[in-house]
Amino acid sequence: MKLLFRGGSLFALFALLASSFVLASSASAAPITLKGTVGPGFTISVTMNGKKVKTLKAGATYRLIVTDRASIHDFHLSGPGYNKVITSDPFMGTKTVVLKLKRGTYTYRCDPHASVMHGSFKAV
Repeated sequence: MKLLFRGGSLFALFALLASSFVLASSASAAPITLKGTVGPGFTISVTMNGKKVKTLKAGATYRLIVTDRASIHDFHLSGPGYNKVITSDPFMGTKTVVLKLKRGTYTYRCDPHASVMHGSFKAV
């Protein structure tokens, strides 16, 4: 035990413990992944673990990965303090955004086909 506390050993031990705590804290704060899809037909959705999202936790951070499978669609998300077209036509591919949700209702839609391609979820 005396060897751990001689010279810089105590400092090294403290630094090791502190860095372990920071890494553990960072890992627990990782964003939760949501998947958004639009197309190829006239469909649009937001899912988590394969299930349609209805409610999410306000104040939590989410990573939304949007896959746009048709050049005629876009993916537009809006809600409290957020209003962004994540994919726009004629784009096809994948884009990712990180969101910290505020309490309220979020809507997503394809702007060119909003009357049939839309959905929503609540942050509570």
